[in-house]
Amino acid sequence: MRIAIAGAGNVGRSIASELIGNGHQVMLIERQPRQLRPERVPQAEWVLADACEVSSLEEADVAGCDVVVAATGDDKANLVVSLLAKTEFAVNRVVARVNRAENEWLFTEQWGVDVAVSKPRLMAALVEEAVTVGDLVRLMTFRQGEANLVEITLPANAPYVGQPVRSIPMPRDAALVAVLRGKRVLVPTPDDPLEAGDELIFVCTTEVEDAVRAVVLGKLGELG
Repeated sequence: MRIAIAGAGNVGRSIASELIGNGHQVMLIERQPRQLRPERVPQAEWVLADACEVSSLEEADVAGCDVVVAATGDDKANLVVSLLAKTEFAVNRVVARVNRAENEWLFTEQWGVDVAVSKPRLMAALVEEAVTVGDLVRLMTFRQGEANLVEITLPANAPYVGQPVRSIPMPRDAALVAVLRGKRVLVPTPDDPLEAGDELIFVCTTEVEDAVRAVVLGKLGELG
């Protein structure tokens, strides 16, 4: 994919390096000359421009990008970049960084944002994921809240411990996508047995989260 990243600070450069490592073509757009450091990510295309200006985005051919990432440290700038990318250049996928938790409610489809990534929320979710056993933890939200990535760590007395994956009556609009066991990441098959301590990763809609909790945890889930 061809991906444009607005903001070449630490966050933008880190994202660029990861995406380039995965084989994508990346363009970094930065308006501050002091932040223009091509030697940090030499495989990327670097553009000195203001991503909040339509003319700059036109010159950078943002319309030819598959994804735009608004990764500056300014929420207002990220919203403007997202809105321009979606409405002026019809970019298929817009991902925006949320710097301040109180601004998260603004990062919606109305502002052109397909996926909002909030560092405070993500850090809180990771803390919960690390310490929570026997409950559902929401890790990430996709498609303006239509779908979520959630995790459940199985306690020893969960009803399906020792049973194969196919025995779990999964609710509609929910899918078990991975099982984390120790240092291993398992792609679950119907015959794989579940073990106490397994971290089950699901993608599901918000509406069925309670049903997933109740099914996987039985009475434990109902008590929550």
